[in-house]
Amino acid sequence: MKLSGVRSTELDPVTPQPADTEPRPDRRGRTGLVGLVRAVPIRWRILSIAALNSLVVLVLVSLIWSGARVLRTAWDDVRQVRESDKILALLESETGRLQNLIHRYINQPSPDLFAEILLLREAVLGTLTNRASTDPMLSGSVEELERATERFLGGFGDLRALQTTIKSTYENQVQAPARDIAALFAVIGGATGQRDALILPPLGRAREAFTAMLVAANSYYLSLSQQAAEEAQQNTETIERTIPVMSSLADNDLQKMALEKLKLRTTALRDGLQELTDQLAKRSDLLRNSIDASQAATIAAIDALSVKMRQREQKAQETFDRTLTGISRKVLSIALIFLGIIMTAGIIIALSIRLPLQQILSSMHAITSGNYDRRVAGTEAKDEIGAMARAVEVFRENAIDKRKAENDLRESKEKAESALLELKTAQQNLIDAERLAALGSLVAGVAHEVNNPIGISLTVASSFTRRATTFEAELKGDTPLRRSQLDEFVRSTRDAAQQLVGNLQRAAELIQSFKQVAVDRSHAERRQFNLHEATDQIVASLKPVLKRAPIRLDIDVPESLVIDGYPGAYGQILTNLFLNAANHAFTDGRAGTITITARPRGNDDVEIIFADDGAGMTPDVQRQAFDPFFTTRRNEGGTGLGLHIVYNLVTQQLGGRMMLESRLGQGTTFRIIMPKTATGGTASAAPPIDGNLQWPTRTISSS
Repeated sequence: MKLSGVRSTELDPVTPQPADTEPRPDRRGRTGLVGLVRAVPIRWRILSIAALNSLVVLVLVSLIWSGARVLRTAWDDVRQVRESDKILALLESETGRLQNLIHRYINQPSPDLFAEILLLREAVLGTLTNRASTDPMLSGSVEELERATERFLGGFGDLRALQTTIKSTYENQVQAPARDIAALFAVIGGATGQRDALILPPLGRAREAFTAMLVAANSYYLSLSQQAAEEAQQNTETIERTIPVMSSLADNDLQKMALEKLKLRTTALRDGLQELTDQLAKRSDLLRNSIDASQAATIAAIDALSVKMRQREQKAQETFDRTLTGISRKVLSIALIFLGIIMTAGIIIALSIRLPLQQILSSMHAITSGNYDRRVAGTEAKDEIGAMARAVEVFRENAIDKRKAENDLRESKEKAESALLELKTAQQNLIDAERLAALGSLVAGVAHEVNNPIGISLTVASSFTRRATTFEAELKGDTPLRRSQLDEFVRSTRDAAQQLVGNLQRAAELIQSFKQVAVDRSHAERRQFNLHEATDQIVASLKPVLKRAPIRLDIDVPESLVIDGYPGAYGQILTNLFLNAANHAFTDGRAGTITITARPRGNDDVEIIFADDGAGMTPDVQRQAFDPFFTTRRNEGGTGLGLHIVYNLVTQQLGGRMMLESRLGQGTTFRIIMPKTATGGTASAAPPIDGNLQWPTRTISSS
């Protein structure tokens, strides 16, 4: 905790002043005035400023209150005008929307539109009755607005009745004759017995005119197109002109009778179209003279009221602005006067606080810069700043004690760092010892496995030497050498040579296998290797351990499984797992089986399972199995780094993950899932030399 670093940041802008320096002549008067003010406690000095501010507030409140009444009256007028204007805007919007709905209903009648018109009608009447009639500025004009609105709504009733008549006329006097005419055209065409009858051409023209008439009549009814009305009348006249021609060409009584009826229905259709035209024209006049004219009268009345509202609002606004300007001038004058008084008093009070604080600040700066020999000035004062100066003096004394404590702490830190360095060295030595132990096990395996074939070779060679000496003596003797003796020597020589070659090849294979394991173990080089061959080589180096204990080893690794990774790391993983099982799972000569299986997992991963049916682990042991320096055989030389090194190799160098499953008395299974192409780096499996061990995150299953 370094207080000097924090305090120096705050105090740098202040130039330290010696506590015992005499004031300059041009500051003596100010210092004397400050001394008089310092006779009053700081809280009373601040309260005096507050009292002046309160006085200013009271004066200003009285002025504002006197003008507030005038402002309130003017503002009430403005607010009332705006409320009235909102009501007029609402009426104008509702009547305009009602007019649009009526036009839409006349063009496309529907129950939904009619219901919406009724709801909007009630809303307009409600606005006039409930809001406009209670508004003091609109109450005198409500009757005129209500009359205009009633005319507007009454015109909608007349218009709706006329619309019902138009619909009846269209259905009974236009569509009904049209259906009869269509049926008569069918009768006339059916009564024609020959395809080349003379009546067929005028009949076709009449049908075409009838079809065009129907289209034009529908268009006129829906869109009020004058062109469509004229087209319907012309097609009707065409049909009437065609009927006498067809009558003269009729060749049977049925056709003649149908043509007579066609003439009557065509005349009725022409009259119906004329009636429909008159009624639609009447509807247009009613829309224009009743609906639109009443709407225009309503809008004109609303606009006239809006003009009156604007004039009244302008007058109220002028009164409001004039009163507000007067109040502002008075408030500004009084504020300036009191501001001068308050500023003068504030400067004097500020000097009575600032000058002593500068002395304390100078002392603090000296303390933070390490000058603890300078005493704090102003400790004899009786006000609050004097108490602060005495507190700073206590702080100076504490800083002196703190400096002494820091020196002691620094010495303790150096001792702790020296002890930590020794601990790091011991830790690295322990890791090296673990590696040397594994190397010693490998060397012992080499010596034991190679000793058997070499020993047999030495025995065969010695026997062969004695047999050669005997044969040489027989050859040099006086007795002639028999063929059977020569054959026996050749046969024994061949057997000895075969045994020598076989045992020496076995020794060479073992040495080559151990050599490859040793090279992979001592060099962290990445290469492609066959997982089956690498497993066999590693197991061969572990056979001495198998012979010392009744442990059976089952291996199931596909021969085609190729890994791009670090064979040395893989060898160290299997060796550590095997030695861990031999030392912990099969203690006291207990028999059992170790199973090593491997299989592809998808296209990119390999799953390796190392399982034993030994003693198993308790849940507490499983939770700490991969922790560094944790071992259950501390008294028997265990270091607790074997499984920790295995976990780091799997997760860091091979880029895989490792899971532990164990049940007490039923065995332990290590499940390793790693990519076929290693994704980790070549970092050592040993803990970091800085002493910060990596504590793994484990996946454990236990019961």
